[in-house]
Amino acid sequence: MIRGALLIALAALLWATTGIVAKFLFASTDLEAITLGFLRLVVALPFFWLLMRREQRQLERASPGKKVPGSSLRHLGLKSLIPLAALGLFQAFYQGSYLLAVDLTGAGIATLIALCLPPVLVAILAAPLLGEKPGLLTILSLMAAIVGTAMLVLSDMDTAGSLRLAGLLMALLAAVVYTGFTLTSRYSSAGTPVFTTAFICFFTAALILLPVVALSGSFAGIETLGIKQWLMVAYIGVVPTCIGYVSFFSGMQTTPATLSSIIVTLEPLFVALLAWVFLGEILGPIGIAGALVLTAAVIVASRYGGKAGTGAKANAA
Repeated sequence: MIRGALLIALAALLWATTGIVAKFLFASTDLEAITLGFLRLVVALPFFWLLMRREQRQLERASPGKKVPGSSLRHLGLKSLIPLAALGLFQAFYQGSYLLAVDLTGAGIATLIALCLPPVLVAILAAPLLGEKPGLLTILSLMAAIVGTAMLVLSDMDTAGSLRLAGLLMALLAAVVYTGFTLTSRYSSAGTPVFTTAFICFFTAALILLPVVALSGSFAGIETLGIKQWLMVAYIGVVPTCIGYVSFFSGMQTTPATLSSIIVTLEPLFVALLAWVFLGEILGPIGIAGALVLTAAVIVASRYGGKAGTGAKANAA
């Protein structure tokens, strides 16, 4: 179990580097956030296709001669494809809104808001949508999450000297989109294998973002990329997206779901630490306290509010 926990922690650390590298890209090029989101998906797609094919071959060997769901894309019916397409839609919106929030504010505060609020929101919304009644601790965790977010906003105003409203709203939008992603993932009971789900989700998201990027003229920013910047794009597409994903699910095989969901909450804290070391982003005393309150709220929601997106986390990372 220790090895599994370390693999999940490694995944959280790798995911945390996304916002840091993205911030360097935005500072040194004219690359738009939505374009980076699209490029990230394109780079990751071949890797997930290979993982999907390996997964399909394993299913075929396990049940030779039978039509096992997920052993081939042809075996997926409309009932399975609709929720997967919905996940792709959420993925596309999340990529754009999160990376734009990083660009407009800072990697630390954008990630704390975008990733810490959803587990709490899921625990609350699961009641009316999925019939999962929230307990008193879940409700208290929502209140704590709101307080923690407010403290982060106040800290950001203090350090930035102004209210970076657009970036904060983008981070909140990313949190809402990620909440929808998680709820859709939990609602779907198609039983589609992990990497088949990931490939279809990423492929759908890339198809959605392609015309948006093209029609908005955002591809023009690619011309400002040099070799160093292209390596950064490749890094985001391969290391946090692909290797982080595999590390997470490898760790999940031997780690209890509750412990996994708690370890995953290390990601926003990793981002805040890396942003301080590499970007000079300082939360300040109020921001640090807000981050701790928000993290505590996530742990409570994950522990007592069900599996608040543990599996979906890797899909949206």
